[in-house]
Amino acid sequence: MRAARYHEYGSTDTLIIEQAPDPTPGSGEIRIRVTAASVNPVDWKVRNGSVRDFLPVDLPAIPGRDAAGVVDQVGAGVDSVSIGERVFGLGGVTGASAELAILSAWAPSPARWSDNEAAAAGLASVTALGGLKTLGPLEGRTLLIEGAAGGVGGAAVEIARALGATVIGTASERNHAYLTSLGAVPVTYGAGLSERLAGLAPNGIDLVLDVAASGSLPDLVEIAGGPDRVVTVADHMNAAALGVRVANAVNDPTLLAEAAHLGAEGRYVPRIEKLYPLEEIPKAHAASEHGHVRGKIVVTL
Repeated sequence: MRAARYHEYGSTDTLIIEQAPDPTPGSGEIRIRVTAASVNPVDWKVRNGSVRDFLPVDLPAIPGRDAAGVVDQVGAGVDSVSIGERVFGLGGVTGASAELAILSAWAPSPARWSDNEAAAAGLASVTALGGLKTLGPLEGRTLLIEGAAGGVGGAAVEIARALGATVIGTASERNHAYLTSLGAVPVTYGAGLSERLAGLAPNGIDLVLDVAASGSLPDLVEIAGGPDRVVTVADHMNAAALGVRVANAVNDPTLLAEAAHLGAEGRYVPRIEKLYPLEEIPKAHAASEHGHVRGKIVVTL
């Protein structure tokens, strides 16, 4: 199969397109013929070796954790999906940016979603849903999302709105119209946030979801009125010291199915900033590393 691979840790220059062995699904897994795969910050952090102490990979490695495509093989014990079915989902830390990929958690792709939108949904939706569910019931609550314009943040905005929350999202001013289109009340992040929120939420902020890891966690705890009202999916370093709960992304088919259900109803649409063909995956990684991505970056095959 054709795949993007890197043979050593390093910069985007290590990424090449070459032939790689076809993967075989194990028990409880499926193989898909990939139509598109997303690029996540974890992908380039794994590639450049900065997280090798706790996320080591065997080299050469194929970047990418989530993808969408058509099922072409099923492993032992899998009877919930058929050959030829459109699905999206998650595999291991690596393996998605190739013509064939193994998924260990998946859900049917909603007919409303394009293949590219389905590819953008996997990791973003389980991360967003994991964080929101850790916060508890959202109906009638005012939720602040720190870093709301990125892939996870945007998913969290739409899903939280679908679950009944009033959402205020922090972002740079250039993304305020985008957040409004998702159903959030936008606010600029940074110094003076609590004062700006006073005018937007006179009754206070009930809950906070941090997806930015921008160093603002102490301020977010103060804004929420205590660490028990804050969950982070990104700031592992400061969470423990502050008593803030961490929600890690997991390969959970139940969360994928919930995201797909909201997608089928038109209440969650994965947002894409830019598409790159597989041959331009170095550019896709570079764009993700640069940051300030609105929605997701997707690689097409």
